[in-house]
Amino acid sequence: MVFMLSLLSWLIVRNVHLSAAVCQQAAALPERKKTFAIYRWNPDKPESKPTLQEYTVDLNKCGPMVLDALIKIKNEIDPTLTFRRSCREGICGSCAMNIGGVNTLACISKIDPSSTATKIYPLPHMYVVKDLVPDMSNFYRQYASIQPYLQRKDAAPAGTKQNLQSVEDRKKLDGLYECILCACCSTSCPSYWWNGDKYLGPAVLMQAYRWVIDSRDEMTKERLERLKDPFSVFRCHTILNCTKTCPKGLNPAKAISEMKQLISGTKQKPAPELTAA
Repeated sequence: MVFMLSLLSWLIVRNVHLSAAVCQQAAALPERKKTFAIYRWNPDKPESKPTLQEYTVDLNKCGPMVLDALIKIKNEIDPTLTFRRSCREGICGSCAMNIGGVNTLACISKIDPSSTATKIYPLPHMYVVKDLVPDMSNFYRQYASIQPYLQRKDAAPAGTKQNLQSVEDRKKLDGLYECILCACCSTSCPSYWWNGDKYLGPAVLMQAYRWVIDSRDEMTKERLERLKDPFSVFRCHTILNCTKTCPKGLNPAKAISEMKQLISGTKQKPAPELTAA
């Protein structure tokens, strides 16, 4: 116990010295100024129009990602700047925004070191709560509408038997379950811009397909019936903006294409290789 405490104390002291050395080294380097032009709008001042406000950051004293710069601006320059962030690892999707004209995650978007100002906006064609924070209410309502959970027709109590799945059936979910619902793809889609109230959008449709194609789910027919209308799925015109902008490298356009085939009856969901034990 004493050894562990001594080791912990040594590590803390060592990290403090390393941090001080890094700061001294950064202070000795010539400044690398970078300008960020950030969208600002305050709902408490509805009479004021949205503006782009510029902030200058020394990249020698900032992390490599855009989110690092935003946090530095908020902590050291302007505490009124508002944005969402959480994991800083490209997992939660909270910091989705439009950076340099591309919908992406601020935490995995590297700062462009060029002298040109980097323009940062909230996700396009969504209501803005404040600054870089979009209103995700409609997006989450649409996600809930597809019932994103496993559904079985048998009435067996939960935990009484396993819902088995073969290796091959499991592979069909790859490229679907990794979606973090950041809405980068949906807000890059022109069809979603103009029909966001009725068209579900790439992110939600990819999740709908994830449950439709799951070999353990037994409500495929009912799920497809709910999507048989002119807008929910077929408003997609395969523009492929969604696939190009996905920060996780997924392919929503392909999932939507597969969904269209299942709904139209030109393709059938294969029978599961394994059934519940």
